[in-house]
Amino acid sequence: MASANSAWTGPGAHGAEPPGAPSFLPDFCGSRMVFVVVLLAELLVMVLTLARSDSGIEELLDISILSLYAQWMALTCLGALCLVQRRLRRLAEPWVAVGSYGVVLIVTLIVAELAWRVAIGWMPPPTPDPGSHDLFVMRSLGISGISWALALRYFYVRHQWRRRIESEADARFQALQSRIRPHFLFNCMNTIAGLTHQRPDLAEQAIEDLSDLIRASLRDAGQATTLADEIALCKQYLRIEKHRLGDRLRVEWDGLDTVPDLRLPPLILQPLLENAIYHGIEPLTGGGTIRIRRDAGRPDLTIHIDNPRPGESSRAGGHEGNRLAQENVAQRLNAFFGKQGLLAIHSTPEAYRVSLTIPSRHEIPDR
Repeated sequence: MASANSAWTGPGAHGAEPPGAPSFLPDFCGSRMVFVVVLLAELLVMVLTLARSDSGIEELLDISILSLYAQWMALTCLGALCLVQRRLRRLAEPWVAVGSYGVVLIVTLIVAELAWRVAIGWMPPPTPDPGSHDLFVMRSLGISGISWALALRYFYVRHQWRRRIESEADARFQALQSRIRPHFLFNCMNTIAGLTHQRPDLAEQAIEDLSDLIRASLRDAGQATTLADEIALCKQYLRIEKHRLGDRLRVEWDGLDTVPDLRLPPLILQPLLENAIYHGIEPLTGGGTIRIRRDAGRPDLTIHIDNPRPGESSRAGGHEGNRLAQENVAQRLNAFFGKQGLLAIHSTPEAYRVSLTIPSRHEIPDR
């Protein structure tokens, strides 16, 4: 256990995290963990068998017996950890490691003792060796202890990496929260002021849309939203811009009237639409059309956002993008879903497309 504790470099090294904080232990009850444990146990058996000098039929017999014993041991330890993982996650990080380590060693001792008794009853040796029992149990405890120490180290490093990714995503979201351009607010207020005398009903609607947009930008970064709410927020944002740009802004929605109940980080679609207007529609004298389309030919939900791309002459007096908002969205998608490549960009001289993929099913890593 010294090897596991000496590697601690996170909060547990100087001060334990408060109970109830997210644990670095994964979900031991999940099917993915069962598959990984079975695979690693089999690989360990292969390594231990290949390290011996025996060959032939005896080696094949050893592989089968060791494989049965290793799978028995690994799955029993996994089942025990599954039963106690809720209690373990209430502890501080060092005690989580100590508790899980103790569970693994106790289960290893019990299984090794049962396996020894079964083996002795099934194939009793011609000349019993009193020390062979203790050697077998100590070997089992040593292999299990070393394997679990390495696993704990891996779980902790991966957990710290995930926390760093999430903190970076939170920082990016905070930057996005403060990124509502002053000129957008000024233009919106001027539009509302103009509508107050001509169309009071539209002015009231614009005020409500603007307040909802600001409220969404001030929400907690860790609070997820639904796809339906995100689309409703985008429609409110587009209504505000429609009041300002008039007929220069045309919007087409395709296949997004009804959407599945999917959760995603807040402010994912709206910054992409803001980019489409700011870099695609505003530089064009006659404006253009933004198309938000759902791709029905993929298992996961994919949304394409298309906008016209200004020519060189229009772009010279327009806005030059640096893709910061798109990188922000891509990083937060990666942190939330644990997958890369959920945001894709396709550009031609005449058009610009951003494709956003939302996994229909996903598991949060390290939980």
